[in-house]
Formats: sequence, C-alpha cells, structure tokens
Amino acid sequence: MEFTAMASPCRIRLAGVADEAQAQALAQAAVDEVRRIEQRYSRYRPDSIVSRINVAAGSGRPVPVDAETAQLLDFADLLYRQSEGRFDLSSGVLRQAWDFKAARVPSETELARCRERIGWDRVVWTGEAIALPRAGMEIDFGGIGKEYAVDRAATLLLEAGVRSGLVNLGGDLRVLGPHPDGRPWRLGVAHPRAPGAVALEWAVHDGALATSGDYERYFEQDGRRYCHILDPRTGWPVSHWQSVTVAAPSCLAAGALSTLAMLAGPQAPAFLQSQGVAYAALDPRGELVAPGMEPSA
Repeated sequence: MEFTAMASPCRIRLAGVADEAQAQALAQAAVDEVRRIEQRYSRYRPDSIVSRINVAAGSGRPVPVDAETAQLLDFADLLYRQSEGRFDLSSGVLRQAWDFKAARVPSETELARCRERIGWDRVVWTGEAIALPRAGMEIDFGGIGKEYAVDRAATLLLEAGVRSGLVNLGGDLRVLGPHPDGRPWRLGVAHPRAPGAVALEWAVHDGALATSGDYERYFEQDGRRYCHILDPRTGWPVSHWQSVTVAAPSCLAAGALSTLAMLAGPQAPAFLQSQGVAYAALDPRGELVAPGMEPSA
C-alpha cells in the first residue's frame, strides 16, 4: 500500500498474509496509525499538542501532556543530554532564518535572534507538564516524529501477527521480519549526489534503517552546500557527511543516531561505534565509510 504522510512518499508491504482482504485491512490500520501521529504532533495543526505547547510559550503556564507525549519528551531530553546540546527539540525556530526555497543565507544577526529562543535546558519539563519560558520559543517533533510513526505502525502490525514485511516512511523504515522463505529484504540506500541511484544495498532480516543526509533540502551558493540539518548551538548547517545510515532495533533509535552522527561531523564513526550499531556513511568526497560493507555496483 502506497500513501503520502509527513510530506513523504510512504509504503507498507506485507508478505505471508494469505487473505488479501485481511492484508488490506492490516495495512490500512497501520496507515491510520501514521496519520494519527501526524495529526497529533504536527506544528501546522492548531489542535495538536505541539501547537498547544507552543502557544503557551512565555505565559508561565505549564501544559499537561499525556503518557505518549511524555515518553517522546523524555526521549528528546535524553538525546539533548547525550549529544551535548546538538539535538535540541526547541531548535525548530531556526527555520525562520533559513529559507531553502529562496536559497538565502541568513545574517549572523538573524541567527543570533533565533538562538535566543533555543535551549532545551531552559525548558521546564516535569515529566507530566511542559512550559516554554520565553515567548516565541517552540518545540518541534520533526526530528523524531516520522521515526516514531514507523515504529508505532510496525508494532501494530506485529501485534496483529504479521511476521514478514516492512513499513517505509520516506526512506526511514522498519522490517517486520524476512521474506516468508527466509530471505532478507534488500534495501537500497539513496545516493546523495545521484538522484535515483543507490549508494549501497543493505540486507535486513528485521529491525530498522534510517538515513540522514545533506541532500533532502539544501541549496548551493558560492561553492558551498547549505542543508536543512542545523546545529542548534550555532544555527549553521552541518557540512561534513553527505549521508549517514544507521541500523538499529527501532526506527526511533536509528533516526536519532543518524541525525546525531551528521551533527557530530568527523567524530561520527567513533560515536556510532560506541553505540554498538552498524552504519554506512558517505564522506565529503562521496567515499563509503561502512565497516564490512561494499558500495552497490
């Protein structure tokens, strides 16, 4: 089943389900779960929990959250601390300075104004309620929302008894189990400099893959590429890896680690090795850094 969600082309593939009607019903239930999460955490919807939190910024009024949202906020808090501030749920305000469609580099003054409204360490998070201390501050689940949706859809299918298939939301995916005959799913990792081509193929029996790169939203000016992955401490885009793909048990973990690796720059291999995950990265020259893997022919 193919559909669009979270501004991405998406696909759910199920294998080993004998009844076509049952397969369609299961896939639709997974799609509905993805859409539920999109509506719940979209900053574009005035009725979303994110919008309620952001509207209250600077009011001094904590906004109570449910258990699901609390888990995501706890995860974001963990990422902030483990990344020394490189992952910051409050950094979405930088989009007000960076216009990738207009291909405009903001001034340092514009970035400084945005940085004044960034800082997860200033957010009051009690585990049950959240308050943004300064007017104009925002949180944005864009860095983990899609990966969370992948995992939720996969969990729903696994609980329904599906043991073969995959959930793919814009290239971030979770494999539910191998093909019915035991073969792994062979998944192509997009080449960041050759649209439509793959940099390598990854054989996956189960678990998740997620990729972060400098090729999804970017522009080039004066020989420099400016991409949408921004360091909240400086406001400037990352500039080392062309892409980083990480394999992990969950898509939420894989996505977080691939993003943190892009933000870590040259230290990414050591960081990923310390996390005990398999990875594949393309360096500034487009050369593959992937222990035990070879580029696709």
